[in-house]
Amino acid sequence: MTLHSLRSTRSARTIIGLAAALVVGLASPVIAQQSPAGGALARVLVLGTGGTIAGQANVRAGNAYDSGKVSAANLIAAIPGIDKLAQISAEQISSIGSQDMNDKVWFDLVKRIRSAIDNKEVDGVVITHGTDTMEETAFFLQNVLDTDMPVVLVGSMRPSTAIGADGPANLYEAMRVASAPESRGRGVLVVLNDTIHAARWVQKTNTTSVETFRSPDGGPVGYVDTGSLRFLQPVASVKGAKLKLPDAPPLPRVDIIYSHANMDAAEVEDAVKRGAKGIVLAGVGDGNSSKGAIDALAAAARQGVLVVRSTRVGSGYVNRNVEVEDDKLGFAVSLDLNPQKARVLLELLIANGITESAAVQQAFAR
Repeated sequence: MTLHSLRSTRSARTIIGLAAALVVGLASPVIAQQSPAGGALARVLVLGTGGTIAGQANVRAGNAYDSGKVSAANLIAAIPGIDKLAQISAEQISSIGSQDMNDKVWFDLVKRIRSAIDNKEVDGVVITHGTDTMEETAFFLQNVLDTDMPVVLVGSMRPSTAIGADGPANLYEAMRVASAPESRGRGVLVVLNDTIHAARWVQKTNTTSVETFRSPDGGPVGYVDTGSLRFLQPVASVKGAKLKLPDAPPLPRVDIIYSHANMDAAEVEDAVKRGAKGIVLAGVGDGNSSKGAIDALAAAARQGVLVVRSTRVGSGYVNRNVEVEDDKLGFAVSLDLNPQKARVLLELLIANGITESAAVQQAFAR
């Protein structure tokens, strides 16, 4: 695909999405970059965590690279014109590939963002992050940050030194979103490939494509490029509980168990032996599994382990009491949350002392 056709495809996708929203009367008009007050540029704090966006390779055309080698400050310095969007400050929280994302980094992010909010330091936050677990970090922050201030996660599918690196454009667009007053009150957002996603719905759906992030069950919430920013819906109350964090990591252990053909009870029993306080089933179809696995999950629930049924399928809603008797067995279901996000929410709920299946189900429905 040529550069011209790539741009045409991205522009066409943006126009189609906007037109569809206009038909139902939801799209906001195109908005120019605005300052929060008095003509001054918005203040945006960039927090670097590593990832492919900060990756570095020895050969520009090669596939191999090291994640997290370039600082957030250096990423910003390499983007022409980004300083015209906001007053930017940058700090490094970690320098890891997101496959190594952990509770400590999550707690450090929350601590720094809360400090910035409490001290009225900034008008928005951008977090540079690897794409592999970005949706989990975004959803974690969505559930613990109580703020209207824009918090935007951004990454890339190609390292910063690659030919055709997508990181600079993604970071520029994330800065546009984080510095815009129209982004306030929309919860934690993810920005890649000209598209704005909500933390609850966004998923990584492809191993290599720059269009990897999609929101199968909710759709994107907006589009952004170098010339415009538009949201497809007015600001509304953002779905998700606001939960307290413990004083220090780690969060309670919650395991994800992947359902498959010829499955027995062993994986569930092993999780209980390892001390799991909760288990998320990445079930087949509507969150189902073999009789042996379901029986083992029921036994775990009787021992006080919280069980949430989700699905290994890429989209769709998990329903209660269809093939599995959730009320009888003491299970909750994840509804529209995929297994990895269900795990995040369940460990936060357990950390907040929510240990009854019915209360867990209520929290998943918020």
